Amino acid sequence: MPRLLHTLVPALLLATASALPMAATPTPDDPYLWLEDVQGEKALAWVRERNAATRTQLQAYPDFAKMRDTFRSILDSREKIPYFSRQGDRLYNFWRDADHQRGLWRRTTLAEYRKAQPNWETVVDLDALAKAEKENWVWSGASCLGPDYRRCLLRLSRGGADAVVVREFDVQAKRFVDDGFKLPEAKSQVDWIDENTVYVGTDFGPGSMTDSGYPRIVKRWQRGQPLAQAVTVFEGKPKDVYAFATVDRTPGFERTLFGRASDFYNSELSLLQADGKLQVLDRPSDSDFTFWRDRLLVQLRSDWNVGGKTWPAGSLLVTDAKAYLAGKREFTALFTPTATRSLAGVSITRSQVLLNVLDNVAGKLEEWHLANGQWQRREVKAPFPGTLGASALHDPLLKDDPLAEAYLVTYTDFLTPDSLMLGRTGSDERELLKARPAFFDAAGIRVEQRFATSKDGTKVPYFVVWPAGAKADGKNPTLLYGYGGFEVSQQPWYSAGFGTAWYAHGGVLVVANIRGGGEFGPAWHQAAVKAHKQKSYDDFAAVAEDIIASKISTPAQLGIEGGSNGGLLVGAVMLQRPELFKAVVCQVPLLDMKRYHRLLAGASWMAEYGDPDKPEEWAWISKYSPYQNVKPGQKLPKVLFITSTRDDRVHPGHARKMTARMTELGYAPLYYENIEGGHGAAADNVQKADMMALEFSFLWQQLGRK
Repeated sequence: MPRLLHTLVPALLLATASALPMAATPTPDDPYLWLEDVQGEKALAWVRERNAATRTQLQAYPDFAKMRDTFRSILDSREKIPYFSRQGDRLYNFWRDADHQRGLWRRTTLAEYRKAQPNWETVVDLDALAKAEKENWVWSGASCLGPDYRRCLLRLSRGGADAVVVREFDVQAKRFVDDGFKLPEAKSQVDWIDENTVYVGTDFGPGSMTDSGYPRIVKRWQRGQPLAQAVTVFEGKPKDVYAFATVDRTPGFERTLFGRASDFYNSELSLLQADGKLQVLDRPSDSDFTFWRDRLLVQLRSDWNVGGKTWPAGSLLVTDAKAYLAGKREFTALFTPTATRSLAGVSITRSQVLLNVLDNVAGKLEEWHLANGQWQRREVKAPFPGTLGASALHDPLLKDDPLAEAYLVTYTDFLTPDSLMLGRTGSDERELLKARPAFFDAAGIRVEQRFATSKDGTKVPYFVVWPAGAKADGKNPTLLYGYGGFEVSQQPWYSAGFGTAWYAHGGVLVVANIRGGGEFGPAWHQAAVKAHKQKSYDDFAAVAEDIIASKISTPAQLGIEGGSNGGLLVGAVMLQRPELFKAVVCQVPLLDMKRYHRLLAGASWMAEYGDPDKPEEWAWISKYSPYQNVKPGQKLPKVLFITSTRDDRVHPGHARKMTARMTELGYAPLYYENIEGGHGAAADNVQKADMMALEFSFLWQQLGRK
């Protein structure tokens, strides 16, 4: 399937677990550096002591066990939608339930999938594999070689870390290949060239990784060849985020590209020529390029003046690939943004381009196809307003693909369970394949979209989910959620957890669409990066002020929650505007922005936050960095920090050190660190249910009706 050749998302901020840094020597301004020693005995003893104290307090909440058991039953439900990836004539799904905590990688056919109870064939039983190998394996995905898709490269993580072990697997024989490709635990990138050759980027030894912990070198590796003898074919620079290779094996349009990402948003792409030389592609470095048979799609993140015309940031352009490579710059725009419309996603069938468009944070779907030399647009009649997704099923490696014009459509909103439908281009008719059951009674619950005015006058949208019978009387326990970074949009979602543990007991949920996200395209994101990051925090505070002014809630019953970049968000805002909140749930956060670029994958995020080693950039970062801004004598909301020892993306030292410093200053924060779990803080459904119960218990203890 054609792919975006350079699209970085927060879920890909990976680092090397085997290279977790040892703690630096404590200094007078940072006496808690020893807590950065992730597996250090002293640090882990500190963690266990805090975990025990936090559990004692939160498990005392009367409904803790009930919530935990309810969450577990939801997570283990066999009525979940078994989302799949297509591999030829089979549909592959990874599945967890009460009997398979680590999970099953399994497959079926489309005909079987259409049935209420499909017959699934197990390919890998991860519980059995982990037991046999005495490893804490967590599934991290598979890459299979078409068109027969018999050989796959499995990615197995220890305890949920981003670093993985790669092993070749035969899905027909259902066993690992004896002479197969195998990589030890590392941050690796592997792409098939043919059955006996791959491109590989991994930890080859000193100097082979970038400062961000990603592969810097790409090698061609043949079956049976020692990894040390693999041939170097491409190199990035140490300061790059990572180097990569990607192979398009579409018959008649085979292409190989190599690239080096200079930062989180910018890259250089080179096309491999027949003579073995590389042609550097002339393109905006922050654009996404997708080769699609004889065409090229270009998605812009900044304005592009080319061919006598300026195309605005957020546009999607199409052109003839051969003509472009020859130097011509003639484009047709399939999408240009407006003040309220942005492009949320692109997918490609054999002959059409599917666009997922956000209009005031509500999803719409468009189809584009070429007819009589002109590109034609068709708006698809689909559920609205809510979160809509479209994903083509076409396999370009199959000559006569029966699903060439088929695509999956997903829809959900705050009150509507997820559904999965099968559509075809040119038609508004869709077949309902699967639908998630309702896990809570939505009768009387209502949703509205409101707008707050930020400090600089910008209108900031937010969603309010009102429980049944709730009124704007200032007496509602309310949780405000936000993220505001990396161009990630916060669209409506259906949450059985919130439905059963929050709405059902009178809790209001507010989801803020603050700058730094992607709700209104690249400009909305770029308005709150680097020197302007404070605008994210101003927007979030403005939503909180509007919640209070509208009598949705009061500071005594208003809590905030965010994870990762969202953890930085709530960490900063709780210190800047503590009078607005009573409780803070700060999940897997960045908090020490003086050292974030020295910890794990942190260096790859400097395009978002800036470089704290540069005095002019530390000048703005220092104003919001939570670890440096917590002071004695403040009246702060109660905070619960959540992280994971195995998080090798955002270092657990952030939350550890912030907890230690706040404790020293007399604030008594709560802290819980899952010993497993990776950046998601939980490795299986048992851990996930437990973590959710801890968080909701904390919120109800702090925000419950007075």
